Amino acid sequence: MKVVMINDCAFVGETLLKYLPEDIERQHIKRSRGFWSKTFGLACKVLRAVGDVYHVHYLLQDCYIALRLGKKPLIGHAHGSDLREVIKSGRWGWIVRYNLRHCDKILVAQPTILDVAKEYNSTAEYFPIPYDPELFYPKPLPNRKGEKLVFLASAHDFKVKGTDKLLYACAKVKVPFKLRMIDYGKDAEKAKVLARKLGLNVEVIQKVPHENMNRLYWDADLVLGSFGVGQLDTVAIEAMACGRPVVHHVLKKYFPTCPLQELCCEKDVTELITTLLTDAAEAEKLRDIQLAYVYKSHNAINLARRLLQIYGDLIEN
Repeated sequence: MKVVMINDCAFVGETLLKYLPEDIERQHIKRSRGFWSKTFGLACKVLRAVGDVYHVHYLLQDCYIALRLGKKPLIGHAHGSDLREVIKSGRWGWIVRYNLRHCDKILVAQPTILDVAKEYNSTAEYFPIPYDPELFYPKPLPNRKGEKLVFLASAHDFKVKGTDKLLYACAKVKVPFKLRMIDYGKDAEKAKVLARKLGLNVEVIQKVPHENMNRLYWDADLVLGSFGVGQLDTVAIEAMACGRPVVHHVLKKYFPTCPLQELCCEKDVTELITTLLTDAAEAEKLRDIQLAYVYKSHNAINLARRLLQIYGDLIEN
């Protein structure tokens, strides 16, 4: 069997390919955001690719090009904003809807968008975001006697990630701590200005390669994910896999077994951060529960086995 993976999102495709059996031949077609790379260059690469199954991430031009070039069987893998926002767009929505209707199989990375996918394609199923257990694995919590370190791991996007609300919540925590955040995301400049305005003890670092994110998680006493649309993000999953207690907003309607909280307001976040920074036993308890959850539900080894079954069923049919 040869798998042709097209594009990626949050390293999901790359991680899954890594854990497919060694006898599976694989090709990963990646692109940049440059005009040529994501249009004609992409089309040329897809046209020349020959495989037994094609798996494309994000339901925009990559998926559309693969469909129009007759690449079958084709899996369309939706990751969130494509079915949450872009599908409603007057400019690009038709492409997303076309892709949904014509893919042989649809996977969605968030249960929050599963119903939308099923409106157009009955094959749609929720496929959890994987983490790489060789990169993200647990280490003991730091044994700091003084000031704790809180890592805000999400890219700054006030609308989707709600990182501004996390900053406001952090400013109300009475326990001294240092906040580390990445200079990344469309609202990064606004976030830096807001953090200074709120008087936070903040360290702003540059974006690091994905394989180095584990060090940032391990160095932290507590990791903040997002306080946005209520989906489960990659950074929260990877931080939990590294054995760090995580504060991250999810909608319990869609994640009933996930040991993250459905946060109602900034006060909830402030109180939770305070508890986890001052109560070592509570931090360890949450760490263990979250670690068990991600190992069971998001480990790439197990998810690669499920993906191989999906590939086999498509090829057989």
